[in-house]
Amino acid sequence: MARKTPSLTVDIVIKRKDNSVILVQRKKEPFKEQWAIPGGFIEYGETAEHAAIRETKEETGIDVEIIRLVGVYSDPARDPRGHVISIAFLAKEIGGVLIANDDAKAVNVFKLKEIPKNLAFDHAKILKDALSDR
Repeated sequence: MARKTPSLTVDIVIKRKDNSVILVQRKKEPFKEQWAIPGGFIEYGETAEHAAIRETKEETGIDVEIIRLVGVYSDPARDPRGHVISIAFLAKEIGGVLIANDDAKAVNVFKLKEIPKNLAFDHAKILKDALSDR
């Protein structure tokens, strides 16, 4: 019998100098058309940090530098596709051009007070954790 293991993803909170964040509108299920933090699955042989930088570029067109680890989110019910553990990072924008690509239907910059309600997955908690002063 094959052993079941969780999948690994990254989520990247991109805090900008003007006190805003970049979010993507999901193109696919689950949470189709809801706003989310950029992110995606870690590929075999890839570090979580590299996956975070790659996924950000693929979904938003933005180049980022990781500032710090926000946390690990491992609730087995956080993703309706199955047990998916996310490693979340806080990053800063260092280049690129903002454009929706890959799994993103749209990409937008939101002031902290204007972040949409009902973000996909547990992204409201991740955002809160990333933006709290530690």
